[in-house]
Amino acid sequence: MELTETNRDHSGVRNLAFQNDSDDAVGDKNLKGLGDNSQTTKNSQNKETVHINQGDEYINIESDLHENKRASIDDEQPRLKGHLEKRYDEVCEFCKKHKTRIRYVVYGILITAYLAVVIAACTLNFQRALPLFVVTVLAIFFICWDFFIAKYEDRIAAFFSPGDRYLKKQWFWLKWVLCAALIIMIICWLIFDTTKRGSHQLISFGGLVMYVVLMLIFSKYPTQVAWRPVFSGIGMQFILGILILRTKVGFDVFNWLGIQIQTFLEYSDAGAKFVFGDKYTDHFFAFKVLPIVVFFSTVMSMLYHVGFMQWLVGKVGWIMHVFMGTTPVESLVAAGNIFVGQTESPLLVRPYLPYITKSELHAVMTAGFSTIAGSVLGAYISFGVSSSHLLTASIMSAPASLAVSKLFWPETEKPLVTLRSGIQMAKSESKNLLEAASQGASTSIGLVANIAVNVISFLALLSFLDSALSWVGNLFDYPQLTFENICAYVFMPFSFMMGVDWEDSFIVGGLLGYKTFFNEFLAYKRLSKLIQNREKGGSMYINGVKQYMTVRSEVIATYALCGFANFGSLGLVIGGLTSIAPSKKKEIADSAFRAMIAGTVACFMTACVAGMLTVPSLEVPCHILLGNASNFTDFPANSTELVECCQQLFTSENHSEEIFPRGNYSLNSWKVCCQILGQPAFHCT
Repeated sequence: MELTETNRDHSGVRNLAFQNDSDDAVGDKNLKGLGDNSQTTKNSQNKETVHINQGDEYINIESDLHENKRASIDDEQPRLKGHLEKRYDEVCEFCKKHKTRIRYVVYGILITAYLAVVIAACTLNFQRALPLFVVTVLAIFFICWDFFIAKYEDRIAAFFSPGDRYLKKQWFWLKWVLCAALIIMIICWLIFDTTKRGSHQLISFGGLVMYVVLMLIFSKYPTQVAWRPVFSGIGMQFILGILILRTKVGFDVFNWLGIQIQTFLEYSDAGAKFVFGDKYTDHFFAFKVLPIVVFFSTVMSMLYHVGFMQWLVGKVGWIMHVFMGTTPVESLVAAGNIFVGQTESPLLVRPYLPYITKSELHAVMTAGFSTIAGSVLGAYISFGVSSSHLLTASIMSAPASLAVSKLFWPETEKPLVTLRSGIQMAKSESKNLLEAASQGASTSIGLVANIAVNVISFLALLSFLDSALSWVGNLFDYPQLTFENICAYVFMPFSFMMGVDWEDSFIVGGLLGYKTFFNEFLAYKRLSKLIQNREKGGSMYINGVKQYMTVRSEVIATYALCGFANFGSLGLVIGGLTSIAPSKKKEIADSAFRAMIAGTVACFMTACVAGMLTVPSLEVPCHILLGNASNFTDFPANSTELVECCQQLFTSENHSEEIFPRGNYSLNSWKVCCQILGQPAFHCT
């Protein structure tokens, strides 16, 4: 019992382990004989020694804990603070108490300083400061809009509720009146526009109708199509197209935006030059194009961190939700695809993906296939493709993707995620702006590597296919057989129905084949070569092969190729969405191929709208156009382009006493213009 008493803990509770050991020792003495007494005593002594040592260790640990506790108590004793420390505490307490007011004061000072800078810049040179002024006005408008919506949303909804109830009550007959008025307006516009500009616009309109009919015929549920998203999406395409392509203000704004984006992306040359040396442009694709992807990915990550991208995507998604009647999830994803890639945009609504319907899932994938990411947009611009048309195509394809999706896979279920459920977009995981920039650059590594290896593999595969097909064609005395020729014959009818000139439809068909079976990188690279050939001038035909297309055909091809709808992206989308929403794995696999087809058709419909609305300027310089006029089969005798060139030629000669051809104009140019305009013999002799 002395051993048990010795090993008490400090709380006064006996250690049961030690007590059981001594009791067992006593029991062993009673059961065994005297012959075992010495062995038992020895074992007991050994146990006592071990227990005493363990007890000492325990006591030492407890004593250390008590010493640490006494030290901490001593530290917690109040001590006298210095004067500066008291003042510092008072300032901290004041800042915590009035932090909201202080924040408003700081914001007010910064905003006042910014407005002073804007006013000073506008006073010095308003024309030079016009972009800054427009951005400032838009920022003020949207800040005020968000403030009033957040504070008076219920009052605004109550104010407009009588009109909303009236529209719902009269909507049955009102929608037919609106549809009839819209159809009459389109017919009248087509008549007047065709009379003024030719029949190319009618072909594009016929192609648009053809694609809608084809989607309806092969729809998943043709009898359950909701036509509001379809017509609203096509209508939004027309409105955007008219504002951008037909109005001077819209065209100038998007042209200015395209130039600014192109200028902004050129700053990536500084990093490429530092890493790869002064001759980095010798390896154009690797050291010029791919660094643009890294730079743009970094900028997008920073904008995502500060919340600008979520705000912008939310506004665009809300517009499509209101006008088209689509659900919030598919509207936000379609809006996000204008700026980010097809696997990044679903992350904006990641928590809601397990609860979306099959039609919504199909719309999410279609939106990804029918648009391109902002990161690769810069790469295509570096090829020489028009930046304004690429930007316009990416915006116009967003509503088109939802229209085609709802036509190809109509909604047959009740959506679970609505605005009433309080949908919110995911926020950035970066802690500060520098981390966001670094994370964006690191994320682009996979994208850059994926682009590089795909281009290498697909070009090698294409070279092998062309060689094999040429060998097969040589057996039948047709060595010109290539993969591009096969694709050209397959896609030629589709390109012609978009409004491409018949002579160019074969070339555009080959580009569509490159884009569908390989990727849009190869297609845009080939298109950029055609654009460069046109800008250099020269003969349009060499050995019967057309060397470049008209500007109209180039524009339509730019819109038709602006999407990720290809077989390579098919596997990327299935893998990406499955990792985000594993519960939807079967639905994703079942609808992915249909979504790719729908995305392709959405790009074609955007190209049709562009073909109806685009008004290209002169495609080549007048002296080249007139010099090759005898070879043109796509220009009629009364072509507007030829007439304008001839008028410029004779106008310049009327102010000169020389009657002989001079400058870059040949005698053949004069003959062509004499036939077209029927000028007096003074010029034509």
